Amino acid sequence: MAKQYREIIDRALAEGRTYLMEHESKAVLESLDITTTGTGVAKSEDEAVAIFQSLASPVAMKVLSPEVVHKSDAGGVKLDLRDADEVRRAYREITQAFRDKKVAGISVQRMARPGVEAIVGVANDATFGPVLMFGLGGVFVEVLKDVSFRSIPISRSDARDMIEEIKGYALLRGYRGISADIEALEKLLMAISDFVIKNPDISEMDINPVFLYPDGYMVVDARIILGEPRAAPAAAVEQDLHDLFYPRSIAVIGASGTPGKLGWNVFTNLVSHKFKGMLYPINPKADEIHGCKAYPCISAVPEPVDVAIILVSAGITPDVVEECCKCGVRYIVVESAGFAELGEDGKKIELLMKDIADRYGVRLLGPNCSGIINTHCSMVQSIGIVDALSMGNIGLVSQAGVCAAGMLWGLRHIMDFGIIATIGNKLDINETDILEAVSKDENINVICMYLESVKGGRRFIDAARRITLEKPIVVLKSGRTAAGKKAVASHTASLAGNDQIFSAAFRQAGIIRARDYDHMFNLARAISKQPLPTREGVFIITYAGSLGVIAADAITDNGMRLSELEPHLLERLKSLLPDYVCGMNPVDYTFSQDAETVKRTIEIGVDSQDVGSFIVVLQAEILDSYVDTLKKIDYKGKPIIACVAGKEFAQADVIKMENAGIPVFGTPEQVADALGIMYRHQKRVAKEKS
Repeated sequence: MAKQYREIIDRALAEGRTYLMEHESKAVLESLDITTTGTGVAKSEDEAVAIFQSLASPVAMKVLSPEVVHKSDAGGVKLDLRDADEVRRAYREITQAFRDKKVAGISVQRMARPGVEAIVGVANDATFGPVLMFGLGGVFVEVLKDVSFRSIPISRSDARDMIEEIKGYALLRGYRGISADIEALEKLLMAISDFVIKNPDISEMDINPVFLYPDGYMVVDARIILGEPRAAPAAAVEQDLHDLFYPRSIAVIGASGTPGKLGWNVFTNLVSHKFKGMLYPINPKADEIHGCKAYPCISAVPEPVDVAIILVSAGITPDVVEECCKCGVRYIVVESAGFAELGEDGKKIELLMKDIADRYGVRLLGPNCSGIINTHCSMVQSIGIVDALSMGNIGLVSQAGVCAAGMLWGLRHIMDFGIIATIGNKLDINETDILEAVSKDENINVICMYLESVKGGRRFIDAARRITLEKPIVVLKSGRTAAGKKAVASHTASLAGNDQIFSAAFRQAGIIRARDYDHMFNLARAISKQPLPTREGVFIITYAGSLGVIAADAITDNGMRLSELEPHLLERLKSLLPDYVCGMNPVDYTFSQDAETVKRTIEIGVDSQDVGSFIVVLQAEILDSYVDTLKKIDYKGKPIIACVAGKEFAQADVIKMENAGIPVFGTPEQVADALGIMYRHQKRVAKEKS
């Protein structure tokens, strides 16, 4: 089969063509056991009529020309031709319309029986390489853009997810006598993915339309675009960055004793947070800094150095990098700015640094970053002064240094970070390297990422897919735009917007995509402090009926439902309720609600097989009275999130509740959103592991 389709592709390339005509594309697909309408190639009216008569069916006729890509737009398609006269007339009209083009012949093919119209395609993405697209055809794709994407290669579960993800999936499952063979469709998607992987010179594909039937499918038209062969993906190499995060010694090149300078900030952070290893300030004009002996250059340090932090001007950084390499430094963190982010001159300096580090086998973080914070070894490399931190289980990987200091000032009161790693320009160590390293840390249970771009997109997907089975990953990806795309050869490529591809890649990897900073940190708080729900039922306890109703609506909107207590538990609940309360879920205690009542109500929900999680709506003015009581409850693995309207006016008590392990959100919608995301993630992990 491979030999057959390679002959077709190689012949086109030898003729200098960058795409296969329809009859060639269909021949390739048929060699893959993909069902098409086939095509006969006529080079005269008589041949066209002979093919028509052999098919004993209404036919379609289409121009075949290496110079015509969009046949329909140019009048090169005639449909539902039912007799010889119509075939002859269509042949003459097509050849006349394309008399100035090089025409290889006229395709004569059987009209496909009607079915659900779909489109399957392939496009190339700058970050993730070849991507597969699926959607329903007609208005669904043209107007609604109801399509799904996955990075190639795909798994069988990816194929099923692509199908179920589109809004028109209900039609495929069956609606008013219309349905599709889902298993056959999955096999089609898998076959295209496998074909593209085996043939790196396939740039784009359009299989459009495909008619889907209850018993199979039929490809009606196809186009394959050829391009320069893709480079083979780099083999995954196991990397050990442990000592970058847990170094025994750190040298700060550019350390300063002058408050306000970045070199003072970084060294002050390391000293004030009581870094557990050796510290070596490098400054030729200082004898000591913060009580530590200073050295004029790193080569003067008498002991081995695991990590060197560089804070000197960009122009001399390559020389400093080389000196570090010669001295046996294993990891270099360049916190200086003024490199590729400022233009070509800075980019040249970066490439010089990379070349030096590669020659010595040294790993480099940055430049233009804010180093690493690891609360489990009291290491704070940030260029901004960081106040006291608690050891935590949240990992944060960020392209922006502001996360390492500016945002921590407030977040540290309600979130406990274990590791914060900033990656800057990603000259060497990139987001996937750091993600893999952080995921291996037993102190980290959830990972957040702020990304502006991704290097080596397929490796990122594969790594994240493995990691999310054990530790949730929440990503905030910036740079979303609605910028128009340039004209492209295939319909698939025109639909493949960059941000849409990122969203699809995240779904494929099991990554939770955050909408903004607040959303990312809300999810991190919930996931780091609470277990994932294993059931969709939610038990709501509130002091305000309106907030209970809003919460009920919100959980429904997020794919969950109100839990239903078993009869014996309903009796227990009724014994608690005041006479004026009749609702069993949400349970509305009005303003008579207090900590002990909430505790006893929660304990009833804990005993229910249908309760998977709790939403408790609490009064801001007496929030403090709930903290100790809620903290002592045995929830038996069921998550609880508190909703406190006006929580910004009760921050001291909010911090107490957060430190007790119960996340506090400001609205029912935020709580329901978090629980819904947590539940869906748990379901996905369970499905992948089964």
